[in-house]
Amino acid sequence: MDRKVFLRKACIAGVCGCGFGTLALQGGNETQAEQETVNQVARQWLVRLLDNLDRNIDAGDLRQIVKMSAGVHYDHLKMDDLLAGYTGRMKDFIGFLEKEWGWKIDYNESTGVLLADENKTWCVCPVLKGTAPTESPVICYCSEGFAERMFSRVAGTAVTASVVSSVRRGDKTCIYRVEIPSV
Repeated sequence: MDRKVFLRKACIAGVCGCGFGTLALQGGNETQAEQETVNQVARQWLVRLLDNLDRNIDAGDLRQIVKMSAGVHYDHLKMDDLLAGYTGRMKDFIGFLEKEWGWKIDYNESTGVLLADENKTWCVCPVLKGTAPTESPVICYCSEGFAERMFSRVAGTAVTASVVSSVRRGDKTCIYRVEIPSV
């Protein structure tokens, strides 16, 4: 979708300056309570934005847009630095995920399919922390993008990831299917 079409659809969806203004308010000299209020407003604005975009933009286009947004969280966490020691060492990385993050991993090397279960009953998304568990399942596309970047870095090749189950979609845990092409 080109930029003009996206902006027109975003306007129809209710993406106006008021939401961006709320986000711009963050980072001032607010008290902790004031900052939390701003954060709650920003989260609710984002939930509404995602819901409106979901109703007004083609699902494939929306999926790609949200997946690309995963880079913000990935970069904030300095994931490339964390993953540098695991490049080409998928089994070691799986051990890290299981031990340090509590994930459950099922990896079939012969098919290149990896199922990664976050093994948590809550949504780990820091952006929507504090929102209702099943609000805005569209944000799960961001998790797909994050998983793709993370596992691509470790595999040393581009992978594809999709959410198989999600707390935001009403499932027990979040599970990703990652397809790693043979190199």
